[in-house]
Amino acid sequence: MSKLDQILVLDPPVDLKFKGPFTDVVTTNLKLKNPSDKRVCFKVKTTAPRRYCVRPNSGVIDPGATVNISVMLQPFDYDPNEKSKHKFMVQTIFAPSAVSDMDALWKDAKPDDLMDSKLRCVFELPSENDKVNDVEATKAAPVMNSVKADPTTASVPAAAPQDDPEMKKVQEKCKRLQSDMNKLVEENRQLKDDGVRMRKAPRSDHMTTNSTSLLGREATTASLPSLLVVIAAIFIGFFLGKFIL
Repeated sequence: MSKLDQILVLDPPVDLKFKGPFTDVVTTNLKLKNPSDKRVCFKVKTTAPRRYCVRPNSGVIDPGATVNISVMLQPFDYDPNEKSKHKFMVQTIFAPSAVSDMDALWKDAKPDDLMDSKLRCVFELPSENDKVNDVEATKAAPVMNSVKADPTTASVPAAAPQDDPEMKKVQEKCKRLQSDMNKLVEENRQLKDDGVRMRKAPRSDHMTTNSTSLLGREATTASLPSLLVVIAAIFIGFFLGKFIL
């Protein structure tokens, strides 16, 4: 009986490429897709098990499903003149109706029931353009992080277009309210000055009653502009808050 063809679709199909520098762990991905209507068990093997870490290295793929496998190459001293002899093999078998012991399944499997695909490991050093891009990305990363970490930058709302009609209306209302506030403040100050002068001026008993009444009206009149100032300030805050939000 001839050996079965691999039922899974591998991506990449032939070469596992690892791009250096190899001073740190380099990870490449391998996709296994099951196009059949049966469950398939898989197992990933390598000729250099101490140099690689594979997650997951075995499992079951449902019909129509895809599994992503991470192949991690451990750091090593790379020699460009040395040709890589590392290889991987993806071994598969149709899963029985109930899989309870995966180790026993592979141990008892018949050679004619096994399917496999072999892949070569290819090591590549980054090109000059990749190095330039990496340097630029490294320089840009601190700038982006500082922008994200600056709370004042995040809290400042974007300025509205100057040609926005609603913006102009709000600005005009704010100017009018500001002008009215200035007038009320000035009137309030003048009334207070008049009250001080009247208290300092000599007065008779007949004037006492009138002065008391006048001061009462003065206090009422003085408190009214202050109230208007507060109301105007509230209106300005309302309009500005509405525009900003």
